[in-house]
Amino acid sequence: MKKVSPMSNHSAVSEKYGSIARSVSETGTAACCDPALRCCDPITRNLYGDGEKGMLPEKAVLASLGCGNPTALIELKPGETVLDLGSGGGIDVLLSAKRVGPTGKAYGLDMTDDMLALARDNQRQAGATNVEFLKGQIEEIPLADNSVDVVISNCVINLSADKSRVLREAFRVLRPGGRLAVSDVVVRGEVPEAVRQSMLLWVGCIAGALEENDYRAKLAAAGFVDVDLEPTRIYDIEDARVFLTEAGIAVDEIAPQVEGKFLSAFVRATKPVVACCGPGCCSTSTEPQAAEAERG
Repeated sequence: MKKVSPMSNHSAVSEKYGSIARSVSETGTAACCDPALRCCDPITRNLYGDGEKGMLPEKAVLASLGCGNPTALIELKPGETVLDLGSGGGIDVLLSAKRVGPTGKAYGLDMTDDMLALARDNQRQAGATNVEFLKGQIEEIPLADNSVDVVISNCVINLSADKSRVLREAFRVLRPGGRLAVSDVVVRGEVPEAVRQSMLLWVGCIAGALEENDYRAKLAAAGFVDVDLEPTRIYDIEDARVFLTEAGIAVDEIAPQVEGKFLSAFVRATKPVVACCGPGCCSTSTEPQAAEAERG
């Protein structure tokens, strides 16, 4: 498989989502129905309740291209600071801002000028004063160490060509005890590479989604603990039939290799309260053994 460079991947993602933002801003409609844009399809439908959508500017809802609703699956407390990686039109930032209240803060990070302009316009319409949208890349978050309580993201980490770096950055900016709570596309088990790439193209993942055990391993390598991955939506081969057929894929032949293997998941993890200084130092089970060794 051809390796995707971070720079080329950033350009492709920025161009794609910039076009969506311009469509929403200029016409008041989403750029549908191109399957590669992930709008008007079962992946992005019905993620937010009517009550949530009713609190927000219409264009914030139209520009939402996630695969989940991270704000509905994580407890946010008044006064907390939240960071949304790849915030797009700002729907998850604005929902988070309401939940953390006036004493809290919600940051949105996006690299696309058109999306940032749309998000800031939505912020003004919503009257959200505890919100700030930042320009930058999720591989290099422009915030200080230990500065946020919760990191969320909605189907954006899978777009990065350097997911390990994204997770390390999320770990860096979280305060000790802080939580990661992201929706993302993952792959469950082995899938032939040609089939995998066709399906991932359909779900809009330019750089490709991680296999779920690989995702867990990268989180652990970044320093996170209490890693949990909960499936929220499994993609049915029938949802992708038209797209795959147009791409020259024999859908009925690949169905047994695909069913149940491509899914959206809610990924949770925590930054330890006490940072590790070396192998085994965070494990309380090693302390009695060490003490016994010293006595011996």
